[in-house]
Amino acid sequence: MSDWHETREELRAFALGLPEAREDHPWGDTVIKVGKKIFLFLGVDEPTDKWRPTFGVKLRSAAHGHALSVEGAAPSGYGLGKAGWVTVPFQAELPPSEVLRDWVEESYRAVAPKRAVKLLDELR
Repeated sequence: MSDWHETREELRAFALGLPEAREDHPWGDTVIKVGKKIFLFLGVDEPTDKWRPTFGVKLRSAAHGHALSVEGAAPSGYGLGKAGWVTVPFQAELPPSEVLRDWVEESYRAVAPKRAVKLLDELR
């Protein structure tokens, strides 16, 4: 996908299709949560002088290193990077959509309650 808005919307829609997922807007940003826990940071809707389009996911597997290999990607701020969170710029050359969806699912599995993961496994 060449337009970052399309990629952002694809990730948003995929994340909201996961069991018990919901959208929230703390701090004016768009995030997707399962229960009270965020598993996908989508940022604000449009770039500003201080913000560029990025998304954040929590990765623990080899996907963590893969995500960090995207140009401009970095461990997430506010200490989240130490827990495996990676912030990836939407405007970089991204891997295929299937890989991005895998990252979102891995992030979901990392924070979701066991009952929600079980529901997801039943759907797969």
